Amino acid sequence: MTISNADFDFVRALVRDVSAIVLDPGKEYLVESRLIQLVHDSGMTTIADLVDRLRRTGEPALQKSVVEAMTTNETTFFRDVAPFEALRRHVVPELLASKATGRIQIWCGACSSGQEPYSVAMALREDFPAVAEQRTSLLATDLDSSILERARRGSYSHLEVNRGLPAPFLFRFFMPRGTEWQIREEIRQAVEFRELNLIGSWPALPRMDIVFLRNVLIYFDAATKREILLRIRDVMAPRGYLFLGSTETLFNLDDKFERVEIGRAVCFRPRG
Repeated sequence: MTISNADFDFVRALVRDVSAIVLDPGKEYLVESRLIQLVHDSGMTTIADLVDRLRRTGEPALQKSVVEAMTTNETTFFRDVAPFEALRRHVVPELLASKATGRIQIWCGACSSGQEPYSVAMALREDFPAVAEQRTSLLATDLDSSILERARRGSYSHLEVNRGLPAPFLFRFFMPRGTEWQIREEIRQAVEFRELNLIGSWPALPRMDIVFLRNVLIYFDAATKREILLRIRDVMAPRGYLFLGSTETLFNLDDKFERVEIGRAVCFRPRG
């Protein structure tokens, strides 16, 4: 099932308008592979049929499904390890000491199927059991409503729990259920999942002490990255922590963050 140049350009423009995700020329194979299932689920035969229907009707639900099919949901438990070590050994202890009262607000800004926020919740429960529930609040958002439903269920395959999850955590925080592993209720309930498009309107958010926005900015152009970073700064606590992906940088994007190294982890804090 192939896609014509005209249909590819239509899909590129749609995805860019709705999500600001940039699909570069040469990504036709990616669009083809990710739209095949949607074509079948929608009762159509070809990608051309799907695009023609979008052109004719502009159905919001179908547009949303196309955009969600184009989002990358690659994630693992405790991905890259170092940010979670920084969180446990330095960031959370510092915040607990500086905030004698009130909750530590944590936001995972592109949570995909939930492994990242659940990793944070497990790390907090493991190292700070007395305060994990009473003193921390964990919000996880994504623009893909279907992947959020999967994250809320907290059910993972053997392959998924074998990618990054320490064995002791598997037996402490998960229960076997059929062919999958179900995360325990106290961890599942520790995370609030909400739909949020980073380039759309945002709900009122509390001042965030910790923001995970890892491996997200790489999908946007420079202008969109700057806009998202500005909005992130607006909702961050004055001395909050921003974690990006291991290969991401703010160089030439936002000089109002300072780079901070904590062990092997790199994070960013608002200046001033």
